[in-house]
Amino acid sequence: MRDLKAVGKKFTHVLYPRKSNTLLRDWDLWGPLILCVTLALMLQRGSADSEKDGGPQFAEVFVIIWFGAVTITLNSKLLGGNISFFQSLCVLGYCILPLTVAMLVCRLVLLAEHGPINFMVRLLVVIVMFAWSIVASTAFLADSQPPNRKALAVYPVFLFYFVISWMILTFTP
Repeated sequence: MRDLKAVGKKFTHVLYPRKSNTLLRDWDLWGPLILCVTLALMLQRGSADSEKDGGPQFAEVFVIIWFGAVTITLNSKLLGGNISFFQSLCVLGYCILPLTVAMLVCRLVLLAEHGPINFMVRLLVVIVMFAWSIVASTAFLADSQPPNRKALAVYPVFLFYFVISWMILTFTP
């Protein structure tokens, strides 16, 4: 129960990003694991013969998220960041929460009739949640970088969340 409360607190830090070291100080990987599995399951295609539909499989989404987070963390460390490896993985993983919410909304919108309005609603939701993920992650990670290298540290974060957002936007059941 204590771990669930800690995960819930970290979710509120991502939903309402503010300068706080709580997410960095008390890192865990339970929340990122839950979000990654949830997102990968929602991006899973529904057909039995899913290798012909061109959509991402569970393992592909899982590997993209974790490999991307590890790459960004290594980049941060190589740029001279003063954040630990697992703290960075924790922040990047928890900041997938807005994109997971975007995937849930997009799945609900896809239940309605397909058309240009449907796509515009999904596009708007994904853009807003993409921006939210970027703002939330940079609120925690930007201060850990040297001042002259912040842009070099934030750019891979932008690309990481862009790839996830693109997978969400292009999902069709």
